[in-house]
Amino acid sequence: MDPRFAHVRDWIFDLDNCLYPASAGLFDLIDQRMSAYIERLLGCGPEEARRVQKAHFHDHGTTLSGLMKEHAIDPHEFLADVHDVQVDRVQCDERLRQLLPRLPGRRFVFTNGDAPYARRVLERIGIGEHFDDLHDIHASSYRPKPDPHGYALLCERFGIAPEHALLADDMVQNLAPAKALGMTTVWVDNGSERGNHNFDEHVVDQRISDVGEWLEAILGEDQ
Repeated sequence: MDPRFAHVRDWIFDLDNCLYPASAGLFDLIDQRMSAYIERLLGCGPEEARRVQKAHFHDHGTTLSGLMKEHAIDPHEFLADVHDVQVDRVQCDERLRQLLPRLPGRRFVFTNGDAPYARRVLERIGIGEHFDDLHDIHASSYRPKPDPHGYALLCERFGIAPEHALLADDMVQNLAPAKALGMTTVWVDNGSERGNHNFDEHVVDQRISDVGEWLEAILGEDQ
């Protein structure tokens, strides 16, 4: 184990565009369903729906958060609808299957999506059994990353000591609350939309492009 990470007892990973590459395009399908949902909700055309969707994403962190605040939608209905996608764009990752169990301590998924969708994706990658649990948007009281509230709930729920925890995420702004708590942070810089938004080098302990390659390196698989 790389000595820089010897203190880590809890390994926390974002899901979308983090545990699988952004180039898989899975989130594009969800994005399209979000726009279609807004078209039906507001009775508008696709261009206006797209504008509203991205405005909520930029202003509130997630489209769901904005729709809840401004249109009082049912989050369960929305999440079930937009996550009703085929996940076959994501490939099984044998390297992650082999390396994740070798991480010392516990492993968690921390996502702005919901648990049923997250579990489908994890099973598709072939790594569902290698996580102790997951913390989704429901468990965060619908306050998405980077709202610090979800991070506090995550730590409280699982008894995580931030100084012995690590968060890997594809969006820099999602690392800031973790860093403020004392977590080690890893930016998975692989081309995600707004991945470098609010970039601050002080909240990024390590910058990588692929989780599997990084795990190989820190676990000594390349030696």
